[in-house]
Amino acid sequence: MAQQLWLLRHGEAVPHDSAADDADRELTERGRDQARAAGRALAALEVAVHLCFTSPKLRARQTADLACADLGVEPLDDSSLAEGFDGRAALELMAAAGDDQRVLVVGHEPDFSQVVFDLTGGRVDFKKGGVAGVRLDGSRGELIVLLRPRETDRIH
Repeated sequence: MAQQLWLLRHGEAVPHDSAADDADRELTERGRDQARAAGRALAALEVAVHLCFTSPKLRARQTADLACADLGVEPLDDSSLAEGFDGRAALELMAAAGDDQRVLVVGHEPDFSQVVFDLTGGRVDFKKGGVAGVRLDGSRGELIVLLRPRETDRIH
């Protein structure tokens, strides 16, 4: 079985001007709902997540905690997801995870759409609370699913 990389963009967060520091921006109630819906959707799709890595920024950490409640995995902070995460960094995380693993990463745009492009050649519009799944065969990937927040809410 091939590795799978699952990317979850953080849910809607409070505006930039409402927090002293960008890293401290928290989820809105809508963002919390988006995170819970993403976790329920992954569980309903029977995606057995082995590892979850999250950006240490508050909005991503909150998204990871809420989504992982339905997945039975504890999110781990990884500073590479804070900004500048790309296909090379994704492959490094996957190599550390090992063969046949399903890894969920929670982070930000424009990084995640770049990762999908780097690994698959596909261009995606990654919405807040959106999920993408990429099947990996070495350094090549295939986009297997792209879910927007309104779609994750319908799956369970």
